[in-house]
Amino acid sequence: MAITDWPKAERPRERLLAKGAAALSDAELLAIFLRVGVKGKSAVDLARELLAYFDDQLSRLAQASVKELSQLPGMGPAKATQLMAVLELARRALKDDMRTRDLLTSPGAVRDWLRLRLSVLPYEMFGVLWLDNQNHLIEYDELFRGTLSQTSVYPREIVKQALARNAAAAILVHNHPSGVAEPSRADELLTHALKDALALVDVKVADHFIIAGNARPVSFAERGLL
Repeated sequence: MAITDWPKAERPRERLLAKGAAALSDAELLAIFLRVGVKGKSAVDLARELLAYFDDQLSRLAQASVKELSQLPGMGPAKATQLMAVLELARRALKDDMRTRDLLTSPGAVRDWLRLRLSVLPYEMFGVLWLDNQNHLIEYDELFRGTLSQTSVYPREIVKQALARNAAAAILVHNHPSGVAEPSRADELLTHALKDALALVDVKVADHFIIAGNARPVSFAERGLL
């Protein structure tokens, strides 16, 4: 049944107008973006199938390539590129929001943005959120890729970047493609090595987050590991 044949109170667009976007399910929101279905399937049906393809994980959908998306039923290259543009706008909006927040008192905003950006990367990555003296975001830099250790992440390069950004503090971040967010002994040793190196130029390491799929990001500060 086409969505136009549904009772008005049940149609996603009308529900959004009446109750706000937060009241809609992921599938309903995606259906509004898709606009139309295909023969025998409504836009909501297509949206549910699209989400199911990504195991109902919005983070996986957000990291999909245009090529992968365009091959799925109801998408095609035009809609795939539009969706990628919408998702990138969401990432940028969250990043802009972080520029005006005290990130040390807004860990949820940091977690949301990092998960949207890093949760399904197929490779291990190390980056830094550089903060000013009000704990507002200056910039995010992805600095290293590959297995992390004290020999693959160079403290000297981190210090050089801190000085270039004129940073007062840093939030370290890396991901675990395995999906297991627990920090390893190597993660702890690296964190302390970078903390000591940055202290020499009066830059504080405020936290270190590990991102791993849909697992709750681990904060070293919350764990007492800094």
